[in-house]
Formats: sequence, structure tokens, C-alpha cells
Amino acid sequence: MGLFDRKKEGGLMDVIRCDEKEYLVWKWRPSGEANSTKKENSIRYGSSLRVKDGELAVFFYKQNNGEMMDFILGPHDQKIESSNFPVLTSIVGSLWGGNSPFQAEIYFINLQGNNQIKFAVPYFDVADPRFPDFAVPIAVRGSITFNLSDYKEFIKLNRLIDFDLESFSRQIKESVVKFTKTFVSNCPLENNIPVIQIERKVLEISDMIQSRLSGVFEKDFGVNLKRFDISAIEIDKESDNYQDLYRITKQQQIIQAEQIGRRAQIDTDIYAEAGHLGVQNQHIQAHAINKQAEVLKTAAESMGQMGDMNFGGGDGFNPAGMMMGMAMGGAMGQQMTGMMSGMGQAVQQPQQTPPMPGMATPPPPMPTAVNYMVAINGQQYGPYNMMQMQQMAQSGQINAQVLVWSQGMPNWAAAGSVPELAQLFATTPPPLPPTL
Repeated sequence: MGLFDRKKEGGLMDVIRCDEKEYLVWKWRPSGEANSTKKENSIRYGSSLRVKDGELAVFFYKQNNGEMMDFILGPHDQKIESSNFPVLTSIVGSLWGGNSPFQAEIYFINLQGNNQIKFAVPYFDVADPRFPDFAVPIAVRGSITFNLSDYKEFIKLNRLIDFDLESFSRQIKESVVKFTKTFVSNCPLENNIPVIQIERKVLEISDMIQSRLSGVFEKDFGVNLKRFDISAIEIDKESDNYQDLYRITKQQQIIQAEQIGRRAQIDTDIYAEAGHLGVQNQHIQAHAINKQAEVLKTAAESMGQMGDMNFGGGDGFNPAGMMMGMAMGGAMGQQMTGMMSGMGQAVQQPQQTPPMPGMATPPPPMPTAVNYMVAINGQQYGPYNMMQMQQMAQSGQINAQVLVWSQGMPNWAAAGSVPELAQLFATTPPPLPPTL
């Protein structure tokens, strides 16, 4: 005992602890010497070891079979004795009855604290996915936050002996800068983001980089990436390429707005024209009905005159005239029935009048008009009724190849393949019916 006192060997009855507030890895030295000698590694058997909660003490020592490690996880506050340090029995010298100093390096590792590193990526060119020839200079600034979760993996990847936090942080920063630059360069193309809008995607890009970089940090450095934050994505708006790209983008936006306006005007014109044609058709139908009435009136007058004709060559009853009159009356009745039916269709009466006794049962009501949707240049328009479809076919706005769809159709189909619409695109009229 006195021998050690006279030699003043390091580590005599020390309190081994870490009083650093911010650290990742810290090496304990008995007297605070900065030099690396055997003295600073001499630990007195019976010294106190204090390890705080969230802290790990690692003992490095050498044996005949190589370097050994012993881990003490906090909280811990005990003397170093063989009862609580069984592994020390083999390394404590027996010359002094187990009381001699032994050689070991002690490192404290912070398992609970977070470590932050700021980074900056200087300007680099990023191409726009729409105009690849215009690469815009972009810079990125941010920070990362990490901690230790698997200390054994960390020690395996990073030797604690001669561990340098500045060198370790520099390696992490270089990896972050390289990864961020690569990701941001490819981000507009992979995610269809215009370069001039990339400043608005800071949060989304931060999250995507963190999800991909977490595995890299665990594999290469043995640390847990808790947070990746991009504070700013800066575009060099004074560069020529940015000015050109901004101008082209504005021109494209104006063209797109004009196209949308033209499509809206076309739809408005089609609806207006269809309405106008509907009014005209109603007038035509009314005129036809009036003409039919005039024809029937004339036929009736003629029938009366024919009843007075003497086809038999004598006076009195004329069977031939009567038969002709009946035939004319039947024809007139058929025409009158057709006229009345047409009138009913023109005005689209909501309800039908019951048939008169002795008259044939009237036809069923007209089916509900079919409306069609039309696809032009990838845009959907409509719905349009048959009259509107006919007008658009005649004006050349649609053809037999345009895609259409209506209620009941399973899929979109070419207009020429729909029986109801095929007649609209006939180039020649059908042959006339035979003469009776």
C-alpha cells in the first residue's frame, strides 16, 4: 500500500464517473491527464464506479487471448471488487494480494442524449422533368439528429480506442451531403415536381430522405437517425437557366388556360346550338301537322264529291262510288291517326288518353331519350341527346371513331359501332323502298 503511495501511481482509489453534459463517447482519465500513458489506464482495485441512467461504461483490457470488453449499464454506483466484477479476478495482479492496479481503458457512452449535426449542400444543378435542358442551381441546408440504440453494434463499427467525435461527425456529415445531393437531383423526375416549385416540397422531401437514410445510418455508423430536417431549399433565381425556365413555364400556363377556355366555349356553343335546333324542330313538326290537316280536309271534300259521281251509269244508289268513298275515308282515318300520334310525340304528353270503344289499342309510350358522353382528346364531354349528336356529326365535330358511352353500356365504344349512332355517319342514303 505504501509503495503505491510513494510512486503516486495513477488511479489510486478513484471515483470513476463522467461529468460531461454533452458527449457521445468520453474517455475517463484518473487525473485528467491528456497524455496517453499507462498511468491513465491504471485502475485501483476498490475504486468506485458511478454510471448514470442512460449511460454505459465500457472497460477495455488485454488478456493473453486478446482484447476484452466489459459493459456496465447505468444506473450503477459500486466499488470495483471481484464480487461484483468477477471478470476482474483474472486481470488484477496477484503480486499484492489482489490490491495492485490493473490496466484498462474506460469509456462512457451516452445512450440517452441526442446528437445534432448541421449540414449544407452548396449549389448543384437540378434538371426540370418537363424541360431537361434547363438545369437550375439549387442549394440545401438542414440538420440531422441521432442517438445510439445498439451500443454493441456501434462499438463494433467504431473502435472506441482513439475515438474522435469530430472525425465521426465529419464522416456522418459527408454521407448526408452526398445522399441529399443525389436525392434532390433525382426528386423532380421521380416525383414529377417542377424545379421552380421544389421549394414548396421541403417537408415531403425531408420525410422521404429520412425514410431512406435511416437504414444507411444503422448499417454504416451504428446510430439511430431520429430526425432529418431540411431547413431550406434555395434556388439561384438569378441564374440564366432559372429565368428561361420561369418564362417558359409561364407561357405554358397561359396556353393551358386558353385551351381550357376554348373547351368551355365549345361546350357552351354546342348546348346553345342544340337548344336552337330543338326549337326549330318543334316549329317544323307543327308546320307538318298543319299541312297534313289541309291535305285531309281536301281529301274529305273530294270524298264527298266522289260520292256524287255516277260510276254505275244510272241514277240513284251508286255502289262503286260508295266503295271508293269508304276507301278514301279509311285512308284519311289512317292519316288522321298518324297525325294525332305525331302531335302527341311533338308535345310529349306525360299521360295517355284511354282508347275510345272500338278503336285499336294505342302504341306504348316513347322510350326515354338516350344521352351520350363523348371523349375528345382525353377529355370527357356531355351528356348529349340524339339530336345534339346528329348536329355534331353533321358539323364534323365528331366522327365514327370518337369514343362514346351511355347508360347501360359496359365500356366506352366507337360511335360507329353503336347501332343507334351508326346511321349518323352513313356516307350514302339507303336504297329507296319499292313502289307499291
